[in-house]
Order: sequence, then structure tokens, then C-alpha cells
Amino acid sequence: MARADVDGLNSGYAGLLLEQYLENPSAVPAEWRELFENPSPQLLATQPGLARLLGRAQNGGNGHAVAPPAPEHPVAVAPPPPAPAPPPLQAAVPAPVAPPPAPPAEPDPELLGAVAAAMALVKAFRMHGHLAARLDPLGSAPHGDPALEPERLVPKLTPELQARIPAALLRLYVDGETLADALPRLRETYTGTIAYEIEHISDHEERLWLRQAIESGRYRTPLSNEERIDLLARLSRVEGMEQYLRRSFLGQKQFSVEGLDVMIPMLDEAIGLAAAGGAHEVVIGMAHRGRLNVLAHVVGKPYETVLREFEGERTIEAVVSSEEGGTGDVKYHLGAQGTRSTPAGDVAITLVSNPSHLEAVDPVVEGRARAEQTDRSTREGDADHSVALPVLIHGDASFAGQGVVAETLNFQALPGYSTGGTLHLIGNNQVGFTTDPESGRSTRYSSDLAKGFDVPIVHVNADDPEAALAAIRLALAYRRKFGHDVVVDLVGYRRHGHNEQDEPAYTQPLLSAAIGGHPTVREQFAARLVEDGVLTQERADELVAEVQVELRRAHEALKRSFGPAPAPAETGVPSATASDVVTAVDAGRLRALTDELLHVPDGFTPHPKLVKQLERRRQALDEGGIDWGQAESLAFASLLVDGIPIRLTGQDTERGTFSHRHAVLHDAHTGATYAPIQHLGEAAASCEIYNSPLSEYACVGFEYGYSAAAPEALVLWEAQFGDFVNGAQIVIDQFISSGLAKWRETSRLTLLLPHGYEGNGPEHSSARLERFLQLAAQENIRIANCTTSAQYFHLLRKQALEATARPLVVMTPKGLLRLRQASSSLEDLAAGEFHPLLDDAEADHDRVERLVLCQGKVYYDIVGHEQRAAAGRVAVARLEQLYPFPSTQARELVAGYRNLRELVWVQEEPQNMGAWRAIRHRLEEAKPEGVSLLYVGRPWRASPSEGYPTAHLREQDRIVRAALAG
Repeated sequence: MARADVDGLNSGYAGLLLEQYLENPSAVPAEWRELFENPSPQLLATQPGLARLLGRAQNGGNGHAVAPPAPEHPVAVAPPPPAPAPPPLQAAVPAPVAPPPAPPAEPDPELLGAVAAAMALVKAFRMHGHLAARLDPLGSAPHGDPALEPERLVPKLTPELQARIPAALLRLYVDGETLADALPRLRETYTGTIAYEIEHISDHEERLWLRQAIESGRYRTPLSNEERIDLLARLSRVEGMEQYLRRSFLGQKQFSVEGLDVMIPMLDEAIGLAAAGGAHEVVIGMAHRGRLNVLAHVVGKPYETVLREFEGERTIEAVVSSEEGGTGDVKYHLGAQGTRSTPAGDVAITLVSNPSHLEAVDPVVEGRARAEQTDRSTREGDADHSVALPVLIHGDASFAGQGVVAETLNFQALPGYSTGGTLHLIGNNQVGFTTDPESGRSTRYSSDLAKGFDVPIVHVNADDPEAALAAIRLALAYRRKFGHDVVVDLVGYRRHGHNEQDEPAYTQPLLSAAIGGHPTVREQFAARLVEDGVLTQERADELVAEVQVELRRAHEALKRSFGPAPAPAETGVPSATASDVVTAVDAGRLRALTDELLHVPDGFTPHPKLVKQLERRRQALDEGGIDWGQAESLAFASLLVDGIPIRLTGQDTERGTFSHRHAVLHDAHTGATYAPIQHLGEAAASCEIYNSPLSEYACVGFEYGYSAAAPEALVLWEAQFGDFVNGAQIVIDQFISSGLAKWRETSRLTLLLPHGYEGNGPEHSSARLERFLQLAAQENIRIANCTTSAQYFHLLRKQALEATARPLVVMTPKGLLRLRQASSSLEDLAAGEFHPLLDDAEADHDRVERLVLCQGKVYYDIVGHEQRAAAGRVAVARLEQLYPFPSTQARELVAGYRNLRELVWVQEEPQNMGAWRAIRHRLEEAKPEGVSLLYVGRPWRASPSEGYPTAHLREQDRIVRAALAG
């Protein structure tokens, strides 16, 4: 700006800037900083208002001099020149009298007010311009806001006043010398077919960057004619595929993308920009709407593959003739992988499989992306966020309605979960299934939730494809600059009902009528290009026809491939290979690892009490008493040395809910942290350990996604208490337990769920073992409840080394963590293995008539009871692996008791919970004929346990006495 703009126009504004300068010189624009630091004498003589301001500043406004701001770098100051020699004496001549100073110019009150009003107007456009934006393709009038109308301000910003206000004073980035010049451009920027919500962001640098990027139009550069033709061709493919499917498979569900067609070119743009930024993979999660188009046109699935799924609803030959056989899920839930070629190189595209539970896939995508970004050859699992881009496509109703969206947004800045920014694309149909927005959310926009996480939001009209691409360019530039999430709200419509079998006019008659008469985005864009002389109408029509021809040829070729249905194939899952897995670790190595796990660097001071506790681990190697925490750390450390990456997260996991792990130590004086397991000398893989946010749904989903993408790693999630896992029941049901059957997808994800009845009430007793057993079939998961630390050690190593990857659910202990009887010796770890069943080592097999079989903590209640010594005809065995049930070992165990009369299953849980109902038939198969099968435990209950410790103790005692009463 010109220095002459300061005086007479708005000395109040200049004074405000001067105050900001005195407080922080870098807070004001460079031209003002130069003015304050180097005012020329000529300027001060002509601008007395500025002279007064600077004079008051030098005297602190109260007669006391103040020092100017210190320069950022030392400045060399030249010595003053020597004084000139005095002139020769002459006769005294009267000095000329200086003219009196010109009176200060009076400020123009109207202009001062106009500048203030102009600043308010600019702020209003930045904050509320979206309220006046033309976002609805169907043409509904925007709400508007009075603050956006210049003539409603005080004073009224008439065109004459606007012409007197230099635009530079307003810190605008649109072109224009005055407000009158800049206002039309500002209005078009913020109230056109693209609108922005950025002023809620708390970071000053981010707000300034976004303002400059938006107002300068940096990312809204017009497309060339060739690029516009390519965009039309892409839209023609999108529309053509949907129309062909609807005509060829009348009545079948396809969840058409029509009304949001431009979503496909937007994904194309995002993939290209991600590749240019160094990405090797783009991970996409979405629900069903538009999924088939994404599979074909983004992932690159051949048309024949998509058409085969439709034909599969008519004839089984359509799917069994495929080498992959029949699918386990509907076509619009299936995931896929492909490769896209871009100018920056090839990029892998992963579309993650998902259930109908809208938004359930969100954290799974984040976990997969984080796994792709993580270098698991480094000690701490360093993540390079440029390597993979997560893209989440949401529905407008589900983004506002599903709580997992908020849980996923909360990941964006967390060290253990951040993916360097996710591109959230809301496919805004302006309606749910049949629910109107005013019945589905309490906010104006479906995207408003994101404001709470400082996420910028870009709204764009789905009928303006060029603006939609500009929104993606801005979003990806912001992610690249700041590494944060960004939301693009694509406002469109749903041309048909929720699915093609639905009649939308039953519930939205006016909306349906408007959509029925509305031209498609392809038709509109083609007309625009024809009008601009970019191509002819004939060429535009040819683009549509070419797609139909290609689809028809693919369909005919598919039909010719159908053959007779072969015999049904065996669908069993490969059995475990436990016999091939060696889980024992040499004693010398375990000793060396213990030394490293107890080492801290010089100058690091753990809590004194903790030092004593940890040092006992060294003694336990010789004296016995290796507890749960020590056995676990040795299992993890030995795996790291073997090159198996470890990722352990959960609620208070670094220390452990019950203060048993202490994987991350804290300096008692400085608060600094140190994780010895991340500094093992021979470690050949990464070890990631993070406390999670207090969430189950998103956190378990994240770890499932991570483990699915990193099958070589042992990924574990730990609940604070086992029953908390029911907050993640959707992930357990829809991904962990059924992913193998539906999508042929599995993982080594291990859930550590504290479980056991110790008088802590209904909420802290049961990890709901029965729910996992109900979901167990076809060897889809593994379920265990160990009773010794050595069993846990071998189980963890077996889970990591097993050739067949399956999720593992462990009912982990609470009271047993430090119970001496549940601890183990070094020999148990160095020479043992995991045993699915543990027999009673002290039983007289010839004398025993009652065999008690139990699992978990209740075993120690039984063998430690006062009546145990008198129950010589009772043996107590432990079932350590509940699924897959060890049928062979169970039969051998029971057969070893030749005089057996009763097989008794004992559990702490109520009869309608726990393992009883799931394994009863297995026990029936294991016992010989003539042996009775009995149940001992709590009766059927609606709540897992008693609420009072005294009631718990009485019930526990009753159970144990009944078990030993044989």
C-alpha cells in the first residue's frame, strides 16, 4: 500500500496497527512495518496525523519514552561523520523565521466509519458468505445474511463510499484497488457455487493461509478446453454406467451415484494430487451409494466383474463360473484393490470392504492408511504421512448422526493414530433414507460436527464440476501444508430412491418432482461446452454412446462365459498349524532381554517404588514368580528380536489398568518418558505403544484396519475393563468375526479383555465371553483364557508366529496378575508351549469320580478353597482355549479318568452367559457314555454379577462348594 494512504483517511486504523506493531512487529503487514520503522521526513511533514501517532508512541503516550522494538538480527551502525569545520566569522545575519506548522487535517468521520463498516463486511463474507452461496443444484434460495449487504451497514456502504476505501486497508487477497473494485470478486468467491467455513479454526496461521488461498483463486484456475472435454467424457462414463445397469437389471439394487456424479472426477483429482505429493496408496472408505461406479471407474474393476455380480442375482452360474467362486456379501459391500497410473507414477487404490452400518468403515480406513504409512523396520514405527492418503466418503445423514464419525475425527492429531489428514467427502443427498434434514440433525449443515475439531469445510454445488475439482485442489493443498483433516461437502441430490426398488415420492414428493425435471450434470456441462464452442453437440452425444457400446460388449462377453455349475467346493477354513510353531525361547536370551527391559539411560529417574517392583523381575528369573507383566514383556521382546512388529494400544495401556505393565516409564523429576522395549539392541522390527482415546468403536476399528493391512505384525488392543469392549460390538460383529466369511479378509488382531468375578459389580466382571463364542464358527477366531503367565507368554508368541492368521480374543486376568500361584518359572518359558487344556497334575486318576472342568480365575478359587483337601475324588482341570475347542485333547483328558462318574462344568458367569451354552455339546461329545454332565455356576441372570462385594463372596463360595461336593 502507499504511505500516503495513512493520513486523513483512517488515523484510527493506523493507530490500531501501530499498537499491534509495538506489541509484535511481525503481526502487521510488511508495508506498515516499514512505515513505522523508517518514516521519511517528507512524509511526516505532509502527514501530521502520522507524526503525532509516532510521537506518542515514542513517549509511551504519557510523556515517557519507550524503546522501539529490537531488531531480529544485530544491525551494524556506522560511526557518525566528523563535524564540519566552522565557517569563517561573518557579520551576524538574522535567521529566517520558520512558517507556523500547518493545522492538522481533520479526520473525515464518515470515511472512518465507512472503513470500519468495510472491515465488518469483509469479516461477514469470510464467516457467513456460505449462507448466501448458490449450493443447491435444485435451485433453492440460499438463506443469506443481512451482514452481507453493504447498504444495510452503518454507515451505508454506497458505491461512492466503496470507491474511496483502498482495498489494501482491508487485507483482502482478491484483485481490486478499492472496495468497489474488490467487492464483486469477494462476493463471487464466498457466495458462488463454492463456499467456505474456515473462521472457526483456532490456529491463526491456518486461517490466514486459507483466506489467501481462497481469495487469490490460486486453486480455482480454469480448466483448458482439452481438460474440460476430458471431464465431460468422465461424467459421460459415470452416467452411462448407471443408466445401463438400471435398464439391464430392472429392479435390482445398485445405489446409483446419479445426482453426485462429479464425485468420481473429484476422486480422480485427489488421487492425482496425492501421487504428486508422494503417495503410493490411496485408501477409500464409503457406504453403498455410488460404490459400483467407484469400483469400476476409480479402482479400475472391469465392467465384466461388476456385471457378473448383477447376473449372480439371476443365476448361480454367473458367480460360480468365476475362479473366485461365490461371494460372501452383496455387491455394494465388496472391497477391491487396483492400480492407477498418474503422471507422478502408479498408485495403489484400496476400496475397503464395509457392512451396511454406515460410517463403521471410517476408523478401519484410518488404521489401514496408518499401517501403510508406518515403517515397521524402525524402532518406534515412524510414520510418513505422505505415503498414503485416506479418503472417507460419508452420507449427509450419517455424518451428523453416527457417533463413530466424531470418534474418527478425534484421531487426526493423536500421535498413535494420525494419518496426516483425511479427505472427508460428504455425498450430500439433502435427505436420509426417507428422513428430512430437519428431523435428522440439529445443525444447519451435516458437516457442522467437524467444526469442533478445527477442520475446514468446503461446500460445493455438485452441478458445477469445475468448482468441485477446485475444492479438491484446495483440500489437498491444505492437507499437504498442515497435515490436518478437511471436509468437502458435495451438495447434490439423489435421482432415485434410497435404492432402485424404492419410491421416493411417498415421503419427499416435492423434492422428487424437482429432481425429475432437473437435467443431469453431464447434460448441463455438455451444453456449456457446446455454448462455449469447445465441442459440438454431436461429439457430446458420441461420448455417451461410446460408453453404452462398451458396456453392451462386456455384458455379451460375460454371458458367453457362463458354464454349468460345478460341484460345491469345500468352504472350510484351513486349520491351525500349532504343531509347527515353536514358542519356547532360550533361557539365555530371556535373561539378556530382561536386562535390557530393566535398563534406563543415565539421568533418567523412574519412580522409586516402581524401581523396586521392576527389579524383582530380575530375581524372578532365578527364584520363580514371573508374573503376567514380565511374561508379556518377554514375549513381545523376543518377537521383536525375531523381526515381528508389535503394536499395542488401548485404554491406559502404557502403564496398564492394574499397574502391571509399565511399558513406558516416566521420569519422576522431569516427566520425560522412556520405553525400554523400544531400545532393544537386537530388535529387528518396530514396537508401537500408545494410550488410546477413551473410545472403543473407533479404536478397535482402527486396529482392525491396521492389522488387516499389516498381516506380519502382532497388533493388540486392550480394554480398561473387558466389558467396555461392547462399545465396539459393531466392529466385532461386522469385521472381526465375519470379515473372513464375507470378504476373505482376516488379521492377527488380538483383543486383551480383563475378565473375572472379583466383587467389582456388574460392569467390571465380565468381558461377555458368551458373545464371542456365539460368533465363533468355521475357525474364524481364537478365544482363550489363560491361568498362568507362561500360558499367556506362549499364546502371544503362537498368535504372532502361527502361519494361519486369525483374530485372537483373550480373557485377561485382574487378580491373577500378581497371584503367586499363577506366576511361572524361567523353565516354563524356555521349554514349554501353549496347552489348550491343563490337566490336574496332583489328581489320582484311578480314584477320581468327578472331573471339574473350568476356565480362568475360578480355578484358583476352587483349588484354594478350604474344602479342596477333603475332595480327594475330585480332579480340577482347566480349559485354556475355548475356541477352536480342543475336541481331541478333551476326549483324551476325560478318558484318562477310568472311574469317572460326573463331568462338571464350573463357571463364574450366569448360566445364560459365559461358555456353558456354547461348549455344552462339545463336552457331551467328549465324555464317555454313562458319565453325567453337570453345570455349576450362577443361575440365569439378566445382569452379569452381584453389585455388593459381600453378596459376591457368598455366591462365589456357593459355586466352589457345589463344584467340590462330588
